[in-house]
Amino acid sequence: DIVRSDIALDKQKGCKIAQHPDIMLELQREKAAQMHLVLLKEQFSNTYSNLTLTARSLDKLYNFADCSGLHLIFALNALRRNPNNSWNSSNALSLLKYSASKKYNISWELGNEPNNYRTLIGRSVNGSQLGKDYIQLRSLLQLIRTYSRANLYGPNIGRPRKNVIALLEGFMKVAGSTVDAVTWQHYYIDGRVAKVTDFLKTRLLDTLSDQIRKIQKVVNTYTPGKKIWLEGVGVTAAGGMNNLSDSYAAGFLWLNTLGLLASQGIDVVVRHSFLDHGHNHLVDQNFNPLPDYWLSLLYKRLIGPKVLAIHVAGLQRKPRPGRGLRAPSLPFARSPLPSHNYVRGSITLYIINLHRSRKKIKLAGTLRDKIVHQYLLQPYGKDGLHSR
Repeated sequence: DIVRSDIALDKQKGCKIAQHPDIMLELQREKAAQMHLVLLKEQFSNTYSNLTLTARSLDKLYNFADCSGLHLIFALNALRRNPNNSWNSSNALSLLKYSASKKYNISWELGNEPNNYRTLIGRSVNGSQLGKDYIQLRSLLQLIRTYSRANLYGPNIGRPRKNVIALLEGFMKVAGSTVDAVTWQHYYIDGRVAKVTDFLKTRLLDTLSDQIRKIQKVVNTYTPGKKIWLEGVGVTAAGGMNNLSDSYAAGFLWLNTLGLLASQGIDVVVRHSFLDHGHNHLVDQNFNPLPDYWLSLLYKRLIGPKVLAIHVAGLQRKPRPGRGLRAPSLPFARSPLPSHNYVRGSITLYIINLHRSRKKIKLAGTLRDKIVHQYLLQPYGKDGLHSR
């Protein structure tokens, strides 16, 4: 019956809501839990098994994205290599032709965190070679009418340490003009040592600013004005930590990420992940929303595209020797979306309070006598910062 239900779902026209039997959802949760254990075992043993993506599983993935109103960016396998270490594109070409036959609207990437390939498979790919691989992929896309104008993103590097910056420089020299946006990933904390108090440290929040400057410096050297995306972000690396990166406490870093990137002109942030592996996701295995889901939803509904400059009195205190300024709150101001009954000229102001006590905020000047709609987000129940 479960198999028949699954087949019937694939044959549905449009995006109707399928009525799954309860046992099917239970099996899906069990499978997700088993896969999580497999991924953890592979990660810590540093040995990885091959995984074949079938046409049927690609259909399901695309249908999920399409019916959810999302756009799918597909990262092709960059680890299929010829003896001379160039990219073997034969498998990718088959996938591109199949997707084109289905008229799937997809953007493309090649690989994920190429700076880690030596650790993963004992075979490294330098920046210039990766750039050549991207040029090869762009040529493939131009051969297929459906994807001749498809967007291409990359190189999706990890944290911009010295060796990663060198890889990015090599890539930008060769293929900087080939990609529609330069992408990188950021994780705030080493998942194996995170404590709940780590989430409240301003020096931790500031690590993202340093990374943005490093990426912008390289990109603007080779392709001034090229878009930059943060295409992988999570509170902690290695899949996150249970009851920490999926808790209320993680929201401080998530909101800081969204506000800081917007102020730097980076207008796309891709979150790791929606469901399944690790603890950085937005819904739990019972499909219940976690705190960051509600933050994301509220942000989407109240925050518009224009970033506003803001000055807060009382934050410009003299720092102690050897220490930076420690602000009691981190403020961001944006223009709200006009679709939620807010008149032109309204302002959305959101403030992250990193102290353990309540703080009073006074609006000055022309904002003094304005009507305020306040959304006060607090942890539910007795779990405090660990609340989910």
